[in-house]
Amino acid sequence: MRIWFKMWKNNHMIKDATVEDEREETRTHKVFDALEKICYEFDLGKPIWLDATIAEFKRHAKARFTQDCFMEPIDFDYLEIHVIEED
Repeated sequence: MRIWFKMWKNNHMIKDATVEDEREETRTHKVFDALEKICYEFDLGKPIWLDATIAEFKRHAKARFTQDCFMEPIDFDYLEIHVIEED
């Protein structure tokens, strides 16, 4: 599985990274582990999965974490997660 994370501010991508996970784990575990790795790499607190975020991710394998998803203030508009390759 490959997951692409993109940080956006003023309609410009300011940072991105891809996480690959070839373990024999569930899709959910892979997504949560990848998000944890990226939050560490980008020096962010872990975002909260709101109902709207979960629904968007289930429909499109893509979701945005806006300020509403973070406990502390962020200096960007949103963090986007996008599954670009499934196992």
